[in-house]
Amino acid sequence: MSPPSRYLARIAVPVDDGWHPGETSHSAGLAAASAEGSALDTALDAAEDTAAGEEFSRSGPATKLLPDRTVRLITRNRSPDIGFDRSINAYKGCEHGCVYCFARPTHAYLDLSPGLDFETQIFYKTRVQANLEAELASRRYTCRTIAMGTNTDPYQPAERDKRITRKILEVLLAHRHPVSIVTKSQLILRDLDLLEALAEQGLVNVHISVTTLDNALKARLEPRTAGPAARLKVIRTLRAAGIPTGVMVAPVIPFINDAELEDIVSTCVDAGAGALAYILLRLPLEVAPMFHSWLERYYPLKTERVENALRSARGGKLYQAQWGQRMVGSGPIAELIGTRFAKALRRHGLEGVRLPELRTDLFAVPNPQESLF
Repeated sequence: MSPPSRYLARIAVPVDDGWHPGETSHSAGLAAASAEGSALDTALDAAEDTAAGEEFSRSGPATKLLPDRTVRLITRNRSPDIGFDRSINAYKGCEHGCVYCFARPTHAYLDLSPGLDFETQIFYKTRVQANLEAELASRRYTCRTIAMGTNTDPYQPAERDKRITRKILEVLLAHRHPVSIVTKSQLILRDLDLLEALAEQGLVNVHISVTTLDNALKARLEPRTAGPAARLKVIRTLRAAGIPTGVMVAPVIPFINDAELEDIVSTCVDAGAGALAYILLRLPLEVAPMFHSWLERYYPLKTERVENALRSARGGKLYQAQWGQRMVGSGPIAELIGTRFAKALRRHGLEGVRLPELRTDLFAVPNPQESLF
């Protein structure tokens, strides 16, 4: 499914006019109108055949990597229900293709589709080292933890070649700046050397996103991501390296993966997770109809049940963005999920436990003159 940008004044829709020499009217019309949908189906089908521990190698539409020449890398927020006030997103768009991704609607700001364009038109930040050092050197800058992976995954496939996230970490390490990372990719282990050096100074923590322990469900929900076994391996490896590591169980979807809640907590704790949190499924803007189509394809008999459960947790709507409610919802079903999660944490002695606070007192302000030589 590839809905157009909601900001476009005009939308072009291919229509078969019957004038296609050598083709039937029916086949030509279908070829034009459903090319993107067929490509998505192909990618999802192929994802179901991948090995549990491997990240997906794309089949279907090719990915385009485009430069994003944004000068200011650090994005600020004043949201009272999240634990950071600044973040860096190395990429716009994400090739992982998670059907539920709440960041999809941001591609509409680029006049691109929150559907396939979000997965295949990936923008990467340029001149990140010089730009980031300039921001950190500002007289008005106050050191606080920078969050990465809050919108799109900093270790998505493009990172293998572009190494944007690694360059950012190199700057943060050089100036002893704290950073918190969320990812569902095993590519993070490539940067173990930087993470270890940051951890030795109390400057980094990592949360691995774990949605399910069922690889078949993973392939449907998150077609081009590391399998559950690979993510557990990442948790074990990071903890063995002395890096504070937690788990984000996200999203929790009633009647799809919520039955796994206790098993996910137990398995991740056994792998070494030192703190866990969860997020109830969020369906802003274009994500809601896309998720509906996904349910109709894979769980047609559950579609109404799942959506009714979400409405009961979102004040009668599929989604509400109210602060304090958007992450966990409200109502009986949301409360039950929260109670179950808290009980599972209590069983392992982790209720209310968070990863250690990162240090800000070691920050070394960059010297702008250094960049001249």
